[in-house]
Amino acid sequence: MTVTRRPPRLGVALVALSAAVGAAALGLASPAAGGLGAAGVAFVAVGTLVGSRRTLGTGAATLVAGVLLAGVLAAAGPGPLLVGGLAAALSWDLGEHALGLGEQLGRETDATRNVATHAAGSVAVGAVAAAVSFGVYSAAAGGQPVVALVFLLVGAIALVSAVR
Repeated sequence: MTVTRRPPRLGVALVALSAAVGAAALGLASPAAGGLGAAGVAFVAVGTLVGSRRTLGTGAATLVAGVLLAGVLAAAGPGPLLVGGLAAALSWDLGEHALGLGEQLGRETDATRNVATHAAGSVAVGAVAAAVSFGVYSAAAGGQPVVALVFLLVGAIALVSAVR
């Protein structure tokens, strides 16, 4: 029996889904950012499908560029930016996990529970980071800069912990 060193299909599907949600959110804010997000979806999907970390990283970076474009040119509100940023981080994280599973176990192994558990944990951590970020935004908009600084530091710590 030969082992196909490719990511599990569920991992590829979740990566593409998270990137597509982010691209859709960016498209609501700005058509140009949505187009950049769509290119990011293509890159992360292809990168995960063929097992290329470089292509996956390019796609995630393209999604982040879409978030920046939506924030700078379209002056999008916090909603689309948080969803786009979370989707970019999720697609990269889930893609890296799927690639690691593919390299170690192969595509034929049933890794459904592993992929689902990792995805649920990543979404939970990302949701907390997004909530903290929104709290920073709300506090800063309310004229409370000391609270905003505290929330910003907590958000940065949560984000660094999530990436590790």
